[in-house]
Amino acid sequence: MLAMSIQVKFFASLREMLGMDSTQIEARANITIREIWDQVTSRDYPVNTLCAINMDYAKPDDVVNDGDEVAFFPPVTGG
Repeated sequence: MLAMSIQVKFFASLREMLGMDSTQIEARANITIREIWDQVTSRDYPVNTLCAINMDYAKPDDVVNDGDEVAFFPPVTGG
């Protein structure tokens, strides 16, 4: 099975918590966003964490494709 190249980015408090802002990974086909989180970190997926594929909001069980950019960020609050 060919590996896919995926860019992974972390923002705000997630970046601080994990000590990194981005990484490039090789992943198997049909990998989900949550599985990418598990591959990149040793932490449980935080409740209410938002995620995106190529700057479009996504769900943790959405499948990622080769060359995609996956982003994780904490919930945004307004005021």
